[in-house]
Amino acid sequence: MKIIVLLAAAAVAWPVWAQAPEKAGAAEPVPKAATAAPKAQKAVGRKATAKRHEDARHCLQRPNNDAIIRCAEEYL
Repeated sequence: MKIIVLLAAAAVAWPVWAQAPEKAGAAEPVPKAATAAPKAQKAVGRKATAKRHEDARHCLQRPNNDAIIRCAEEYL
């Protein structure tokens, strides 16, 4: 019974041992976020308005896609 438990524990631990680095003193790689220069511009957000929470389904009755898009942009 003890040998079965030992084999089961070894089977579970095997993938963890396989991922261990070979060199104990190896330096860890620097993340890309730390090496990249910070972005100069931030994403442009839109100000939340009262119209943003209204229903824009009436825009779907417009004749073409361009008109639907122009109508719906008022609600963004």
